[in-house]
Amino acid sequence: MAPGIGSARMAKVLLLCMFVLHSDMAYAAIHRVGDAAGWTFQVTNWPNGKQFMSGDILVFNYAVGAHNVVVVNRAGYQTCSTPPGSKVYVSGNDRITLTKGLNYFICNFPGHCEGGMKIAVNAI
Repeated sequence: MAPGIGSARMAKVLLLCMFVLHSDMAYAAIHRVGDAAGWTFQVTNWPNGKQFMSGDILVFNYAVGAHNVVVVNRAGYQTCSTPPGSKVYVSGNDRITLTKGLNYFICNFPGHCEGGMKIAVNAI
């Protein structure tokens, strides 16, 4: 091997390592909606005081058949209605990735949204 080739390769590896370690790599945070209580009534204020980023994951835990999670628009959130084409989750352990801006979720079982099973999450 010619002199300097090994040290040049080593310098490239070190430079790459420094770049990786000092880059602004984003890691998605995982948030359990409703904390220990899970996705239940009176969670409307759960997002207050929390910071959410685009790409973060919300986990909705609830008893299967007792609730669901519906991704809605602002009007659906405000009126507790499910717009046509809304995505409905029913697994009891739903993982939903936030998009930048306002994200709206409701339970569309009769009376549940009106009982506070809805959240609006702003992701930056």
